[in-house]
Amino acid sequence: MRKPWVVGISGASGTPYAKAVLNALLDAGHAVDLVVSKAARLTLVDETGGTIRDARWKDDLAGWLGRDLSADDVAYWPAGDFAAGPSSGSYPVHGMIVVPASTAACAGIALGLSKDLLQRAADVNLKEHRPVIVVPRETPASRSHLVHLLALHDAGATVLPASPAFYAGASDVQQLVDFVAGRVLDSAGVAHTLYQRWRGELGAARLDSP
Repeated sequence: MRKPWVVGISGASGTPYAKAVLNALLDAGHAVDLVVSKAARLTLVDETGGTIRDARWKDDLAGWLGRDLSADDVAYWPAGDFAAGPSSGSYPVHGMIVVPASTAACAGIALGLSKDLLQRAADVNLKEHRPVIVVPRETPASRSHLVHLLALHDAGATVLPASPAFYAGASDVQQLVDFVAGRVLDSAGVAHTLYQRWRGELGAARLDSP
């Protein structure tokens, strides 16, 4: 039985994080159901020059991810499709990753607003007690944002801010992005080799880097 990870991309800045998570899930052989909010399309245009169009999603996604999707198990659901598979708790999935998660998406999920399929799918996975990993990328945080993040935590979600660490010896931006993506996959229980793990030796990753 097919059992994908639902990946929701909302309108926050940080599309490189979504790209790294998607590629890592597909590299690990996982099926993916993708939901891209309307606001995320604008962010993709701003940050990449491209977007994900409903009618051309596979070509657009392949171009953005830089991979041939013919061997990958990817499904796409328009953000306005409330009859989509992930809108129902009976639709089998591993869980959901919202990356990046805008303040509006965090609020909508925390309050159960279900304003679009992304919010609805996250709410469904919370009520079914499946893993929900939310990756907020906003700074500084307002009080209302912090309250909504706490509500997500209390509802069972993993709140994983897009906050890269430097102990892994990163020497470029992509390695910092991969660190955050790797921590997302850690929370999802998906094996990867996106960053060097701490092994109890000061400066080890820096010494290992070329």
